[in-house]
Amino acid sequence: MVNQRIGLIDVGSNTIRLVIFEIDQNQTITELQNIKTPARLVQYLDTDSTMSKKGIDVLVAALESFTEIAERYHIETMIPVATAAIRRSKNAKAILKTVKSKTDLALRILNEEEEAFYGNYAVRHTMDIRDGVTIDIGGGSTELTLFKDKQVVDSHSFPFGVVSLKKDFFEGKDHNDKKAIEKARKWVKEQFTTLDWLPDVNVPLIGIGGSARNLADVHQRQHDYPIAGIHGYTMSGNELEETFDLIADTSLKQLSKLDGLNEDRKDIIIPAGLVFLELFDFMDSTEFAISSRGLREGLVIDYINRTDNQPYELYDIKRQTVERMAKRYHVRAIGAYQRILLSDRLLNLLKDKEIISVDEAHLILVHYAASLYYLGSYIEDDSKSQHTFYIISNSNLHGFNHQDRVRLALLASYKNKSLFHQYIKTVDDWFSEEEKETLLHLGSIIKFAEALNDSHVNLVKDIQLFKNKDKNIEDKYELTVTYNGDVVTEKYRANKHKNHLERVLGDTVHITFKSESDQ
Repeated sequence: MVNQRIGLIDVGSNTIRLVIFEIDQNQTITELQNIKTPARLVQYLDTDSTMSKKGIDVLVAALESFTEIAERYHIETMIPVATAAIRRSKNAKAILKTVKSKTDLALRILNEEEEAFYGNYAVRHTMDIRDGVTIDIGGGSTELTLFKDKQVVDSHSFPFGVVSLKKDFFEGKDHNDKKAIEKARKWVKEQFTTLDWLPDVNVPLIGIGGSARNLADVHQRQHDYPIAGIHGYTMSGNELEETFDLIADTSLKQLSKLDGLNEDRKDIIIPAGLVFLELFDFMDSTEFAISSRGLREGLVIDYINRTDNQPYELYDIKRQTVERMAKRYHVRAIGAYQRILLSDRLLNLLKDKEIISVDEAHLILVHYAASLYYLGSYIEDDSKSQHTFYIISNSNLHGFNHQDRVRLALLASYKNKSLFHQYIKTVDDWFSEEEKETLLHLGSIIKFAEALNDSHVNLVKDIQLFKNKDKNIEDKYELTVTYNGDVVTEKYRANKHKNHLERVLGDTVHITFKSESDQ
């Protein structure tokens, strides 16, 4: 099956963007190209909301350039959409007609409900948050959507955005004018009071779009954040306010040097930040989460789901992510399945002996890690552990928050105690000492399970664990492995790596291999 390429043109109030996605046979979405121009079309709307000829010329010039680029990428499907600036234009029909005649693009204007829906659709299909409020703040509009148990409950589009707020409150003033900030915050809060479903809803606030990503980028750089990626990153209310205060206390000239802040957004980041702050407080939010998947990804996922029998699910995101990642890095399914079975069997034996206690969340992580174990061998076999940890911990994995990404990476890359401590060192304060020991033990179990299936042809049929009661026997535990076939490599590997199992047992173990035919 040949990969499909989809082009998405997003004509926003602040920026015009072309994103080219490639969809493979596993429905994995890869972004091949992402280019934009800060057109700020909303500023070309006059007092009666008619877009000027200059604004239309800016729009057409950008679209002509983007369509030429798209042709060079051999796009099969093009999805061109426009939001608030064109939607609010009294001459919208004339704009669409001009665009069609100049570029042959049938630009589709999304209404407020559609704009809110697609951004929220992307969040619900790529984040493991069951209840929340999404906010997508553009140049001329702000979309809020409340969802519970992954289902949309309420939504609203406000006719203000970062560019219009800048124009209404900061025109002719410094970007961080204190009185302007105070006045804007008061006005924004008044707008939120018009929604009866919003006060004290007490769920995560999820920021979509460039302004939310930029605030998170700045916060990460200020704290030397150890892993890459924004999707699934979370900030507390204090951290959000701390980041806003940093920007508000920085001159416009110095903002150009602030790590993480896009040059194109330095003059509009304060209007965006004050909206996030006011909304966070007004809804008594539990956390500010960032989604790097928004309107554009929502449109593409919706397109895929409509044309290919719903391959993106709402409630099983992590499993789908792991399955797609395993296929992407050519992890052998038969070996992965046996690792899961053997890890499960070992865990159950250890639980029965009350040697280890594992909650449901960690058990599921073991299954996922066993599926992705040593996927870094796809790059280089000699350093597969290092590559595995880096790839998983630094990939935007749908459904996984950043802590779970690292947990998964630690388990799937486990080679030995020394490397485990080396990997976890940069995120040492993320986990309690108790959880670190649990993760170390779970990684040891997966490592030993892999040793029991060294030939990857599934020869081991059963495992039993006994405690030696005879004090004259040197080893405290006896592990009996029942097999069918030639287990030369399994015997060698299991005995070579039994120290990982002994770490979990807290004592020595003797391994006996018994042929199924002898029983």
